[in-house]
Amino acid sequence: MDERTRNPPATAVALPPLTRGGKREAASLHDKPLTPLVKGGRATAVAGGFSSSEEKKARARRIRLQVEYDGTRYAGWQRQAGLPTVQQELEDALGKLMGVKRVIIHGASRTDAGVHAVGQVAHFDCTVGIPAEKVAFALNTMLPEDIRICASVLADPDFHARFQAKGKIYRYGIWNHRHASALFRMQHTHIPTPLNLPLMRQEMQAMLGTHDFRAFEASGGLMTGKERTERTVHNVSLEQSGPCLYLMIYGNAFLYNMVRIFAGTLIDVGRGRIEPGAIARALHSGDRLQLGITAPANGLTLLRVFYGDPNDQDEADALFAHPKYSYKRI
Repeated sequence: MDERTRNPPATAVALPPLTRGGKREAASLHDKPLTPLVKGGRATAVAGGFSSSEEKKARARRIRLQVEYDGTRYAGWQRQAGLPTVQQELEDALGKLMGVKRVIIHGASRTDAGVHAVGQVAHFDCTVGIPAEKVAFALNTMLPEDIRICASVLADPDFHARFQAKGKIYRYGIWNHRHASALFRMQHTHIPTPLNLPLMRQEMQAMLGTHDFRAFEASGGLMTGKERTERTVHNVSLEQSGPCLYLMIYGNAFLYNMVRIFAGTLIDVGRGRIEPGAIARALHSGDRLQLGITAPANGLTLLRVFYGDPNDQDEADALFAHPKYSYKRI
């Protein structure tokens, strides 16, 4: 008897299926076919055809937030290595809430260091079952006291806080008194010398309309070329309440430091350091040197971001009529 006869080759034996009520069923989840996934160039098999990350993504809900913050101690909105930022605080809190290392949150406006917000809008994708309106309550127990979520709502799956924004309103606060204020110092720039308000109101009318605002972009801005620096300003105003001045501007979008350069130019015109007509001249020439200072960051507050809703104009008009009263929940 040769070797093959003594040791016949092994043959595969089909295991009898498990039956219940005459129907064939899998013994467990692992008896289901494995679907190969490609990740990082390597094929992996996942039971049932779905990875845990795919399942989470499939059931994720997009949540829209209205964020209010005092920007005094932050290096701006956007996350930066080694620096405190609003985005980092929010993402860290969301990570704790959802039990993951990091959640990516997208903001409508990447405000600079020291700039405040009442109506910043942000969104993220939530993979836990907490109701959308309860997210604000949960986050506010984890965030520092100078950041608050004013409202949280369920958004459309394709909503994007930054790329779908149609307009923004900023307010610049000025404390125009010979002595600085202890209470208003964080959100108002102190200007101790008298300001010519009628002249300032006349000067700012040149901002209205669609223009190439390249002269109003600080160095370090990323926009180049007329198609990238053209913006539309819908409305401007300057209101006074005692020593408090409120400079309001509503536009479809703004360049880097555009509002602070606008505010600084008006201040310099108002105190006689720049000849009237500076804004019109700079719009024509594109020369930043024809404009005034970049006003300090602490006076600037993002009041509202608009997304093309039917009542946007009514809300904008109400804000301009009462610039001090800027609170509204989404």
